[in-house]
Amino acid sequence: MAAALVALLTLLSANEPARAVEMSPEVADLYSSVSINPPNASVMTVCYGFVCRRRTLLDFNAVDRKVLTQIMATGKTAEAERIAIQKAVIWFDKRMAPELGTNKRVAYADFRYFDDKHNYDCWDTTRNTTSLLLVLREWGLLKHHTVGNPRYRGNVLRLQTPHNTAVLIDRATKVEWAVDLWPRKFSEAPDVMPVERWLKEN
Repeated sequence: MAAALVALLTLLSANEPARAVEMSPEVADLYSSVSINPPNASVMTVCYGFVCRRRTLLDFNAVDRKVLTQIMATGKTAEAERIAIQKAVIWFDKRMAPELGTNKRVAYADFRYFDDKHNYDCWDTTRNTTSLLLVLREWGLLKHHTVGNPRYRGNVLRLQTPHNTAVLIDRATKVEWAVDLWPRKFSEAPDVMPVERWLKEN
C-alpha cells in the first residue's frame, strides 16, 4: 500500500506544471513582448532569427544540469562566478548550435548579414542569456549574483547604435554587470563588464 502511494505521489508531481520563476516586470516584458513563456526550472524558450521570430524549446535533461552544476561550482567568489557564467553561456551556445545551425553565427549579427536563421540579434541574446541566468538561479547555482533587469543603450548623436544586454547584480556590492553575447561569434565568451562601462561602449 505504501509503495502504491509513493508511486501515485511521484506520478502526480511529475504532471504538475513547473513553478513560475520570480521576475521583475522589466524581465517579464522580455517574454510577453514576443508572446513566449518565461523559463522555469525545467525548460526555456530559445530565441533566434532576430527578435525571436524563430524559436525552439530547450528542455534541460540530467546531463545538462550536471554539466552546468559543475561549471558553476567553480564560482567560489563573485569574480570567479562571473567567469563561470561566461562558461555557462558558451555551453549554451554550443548546446543549441547543432539544432539551430548557429555554429555559423557571427558577432554583431543583424539584418545586414542576410542570415537570420543562423544568428541571434541582441534581442535574442538578451532573452536567451536572461533565461539561462534565471534557470541557474532556480537551481540555486547563483551564489554571488542575482538576475537584474535588461539594460539598453543607444545615442545617435554619439554614433552609438541601439543595443541591449542581460544583467547580473553582485549581491554584495550591488554593482550591475552586463553579460553580452551579441558582440561575440560562435563559442566565444560573452562580454562581462560593469553596466556603467557597457553603457559607454559603441
